[in-house]
Amino acid sequence: MPRHGKKFSALKDKVDPFKSYPLDAAIDMIKEFSFAKFDETVDLAINLGVNPKYSDQMVRGATVMPHGTGKTVRVIVFAKGDKAKEAEEAGADIVGAEDLAEKIQGGFLDFDKAIATPDSMKFVGKLGKILGRRGLMPNPKVGTVTFDIAKAVKETKSGKVEFRVEKEGIVHAPIGKLSFEKASLVANITSLMEAIMKAKPATAKGTYVKNITVSSTMGPGVKLDVAELTSLSA
Repeated sequence: MPRHGKKFSALKDKVDPFKSYPLDAAIDMIKEFSFAKFDETVDLAINLGVNPKYSDQMVRGATVMPHGTGKTVRVIVFAKGDKAKEAEEAGADIVGAEDLAEKIQGGFLDFDKAIATPDSMKFVGKLGKILGRRGLMPNPKVGTVTFDIAKAVKETKSGKVEFRVEKEGIVHAPIGKLSFEKASLVANITSLMEAIMKAKPATAKGTYVKNITVSSTMGPGVKLDVAELTSLSA
């Protein structure tokens, strides 16, 4: 959604682009800046000192937000037998096997996350071109290829966030809604930063976390104090 207009310009003028703000103050600011008629998503952008074009500097992982993301997540699961039943009981929206794969090949994409048992990957793997480019392909690195289906479904439904560094060296992730209590947003940000720090590649040299910016859907970005955030997640 584009951020423009007089309201955005007026809010942007309230933010010192050369200043890094304490987390508490930054959250107060983005809440004060709210003018949209919907509950805006709060996003974190973390600029990392890595070069993701090298595979050994890829930063990727997942974390469960302790207070959720405020979004209803539609989850599909590729599984058979007892694991299919386990998925249904855990709250999966759609469960299937080859039939579900065929449905996706036919154009069905009305879901947010896909989980698969390892033995299902022999047919799920054929969906790589469809799911991969949409970031929906199950992957063991983020816990979406697993035999622990109940845990994966429950975590995903309750606010598990996957992250992956983009080619510019930036990780973008949603950390809740503007209506969340400040303490909930702080806890979610801390959880994400802990996961980012744990995912630091051994080959990363120099400063790992360069900049962190928090913003709402319609509001300007506010730079955060990197030292405070990295110490919170230590």
